[in-house]
Amino acid sequence: MKGSRPNILWICTDQQRYDTIGALGNPHVDTPNIDRLVAEGFAFTHAYCQSPICTPSRASFLTGQYASAVHVNGNGNSHFPDAPPLVTKSLADSGYDCGLIGKLHLSSAFGRVEARVDDGYRYWQYSHAPRDDWETGHAYADWVRSKGEVLGELIKSPDGVPAELHQTTWCAEKTIDFLSEAREGPWLASVNIYDPHPPFNPPRTYRDLFDPALVNDPLFRDSDLVQQKELEGVDFQSRGRHPDDLDIKSPVIPWTQTHGLVGPETAGKRDARTLIAAYYAMIKLIDDQVGRIMAALEATGQRENTLVIFTSDHGEMLGDHGLIQKGCRFYEGLVRVPLIFSWPGHVTSGRKSDALVELRDIAPLLLELAGLPVPERMQARSLVPMLSGENPAGEHREFVRCEFYDALDQADGTFATMYHDRRYKFVVYHGHGLGELYDLEKDPEEFDNLWDSPGHADVKLELMQRSFDASTLAMDRGPERIGPM
Repeated sequence: MKGSRPNILWICTDQQRYDTIGALGNPHVDTPNIDRLVAEGFAFTHAYCQSPICTPSRASFLTGQYASAVHVNGNGNSHFPDAPPLVTKSLADSGYDCGLIGKLHLSSAFGRVEARVDDGYRYWQYSHAPRDDWETGHAYADWVRSKGEVLGELIKSPDGVPAELHQTTWCAEKTIDFLSEAREGPWLASVNIYDPHPPFNPPRTYRDLFDPALVNDPLFRDSDLVQQKELEGVDFQSRGRHPDDLDIKSPVIPWTQTHGLVGPETAGKRDARTLIAAYYAMIKLIDDQVGRIMAALEATGQRENTLVIFTSDHGEMLGDHGLIQKGCRFYEGLVRVPLIFSWPGHVTSGRKSDALVELRDIAPLLLELAGLPVPERMQARSLVPMLSGENPAGEHREFVRCEFYDALDQADGTFATMYHDRRYKFVVYHGHGLGELYDLEKDPEEFDNLWDSPGHADVKLELMQRSFDASTLAMDRGPERIGPM
């Protein structure tokens, strides 16, 4: 498997939870095309992002390092640093033809098209959010105009943007164009679909497929309101509310205020079930477009030599514990994401592993497949031995980490870390004197915070030491040492 230089189709959705795929246990959303990737490939059920916020998460999995080591800790940055190189740049330098379709978000896209770095992408079809805030450089909005429509007007419609003009559909169109090009060497397509990100406004044709009365409830107990009140000073895009009256009109995202759940039947509704139904509708559209991409891959005779990766940058609270959207919390719905690999004859098929993995482990995997050395700075662990069957035990990491270092443009400027060793999840909100400790064997839904439990003082101290060690070892160590002095 190493050095085999396959084509790479890397599909990354935005803000998709781990528990949103039919083949991985969700009975409410039909995802036959993603299910097929699971059946024909290898699915990790305990994959974790390294930050619950877009830019630092993407900076991490595109470099194979923690966001703090790359010095890209939050959204809204002026630029992305010149070093380290993105994994796509390394692949391009080795002969891969690389294409970007959709979102990149390595620096701020507020009021502009984000500043581009030396990313290695030859094919460039850029789209940030599915709106029309940029005069030039937004390929998706230009595509909608070429169809005789204006995106800014479509997003105000109570029916949502029609499926045939949706950003998810556009991503599929441009991906099919890219993989259909004639070329001699291998290619990599980074397909970055914006959904199921807020504002939770799927096309009406998809929204009508999901009855809010029939979807699942969020994870919630009345004690969550007490917990979120205690953590109210910690950065988040919503405030803790009962699932029947969620804080959907967040002042942090004016666009969500204006274009929240659309349609006459959902106007003004802020309950979790309505939100979840809209979220599943977005995922259904994603699955349909994944099916189109896979059909094109097969029709062009490239499926047998293409590694397909399906993942997301982070999750979404979706009403769990009284919260929606994202921010400085580390609940499973926010930090645990899908991670599926499929490559006929090379990746073990039909296997699901509950091994702890980090999204930054993708980068060394890609370098190994391309026959490139994995730089020491990455500190990530390649998934090749597990995917190829060389490591049947299914163990990968003893723990996973997640960081939030002043990642949102909010006054509090919170810093926090998560250390998760499968049995326990340990969270410190640095400078606030607050934290969370969950025994995930006894409390997998994270309702009973043991932070102040006298009976868990020894466990808390041990986890604090381990977490501190892990954070220290994750630091950027600076230039390479070349001599004794």
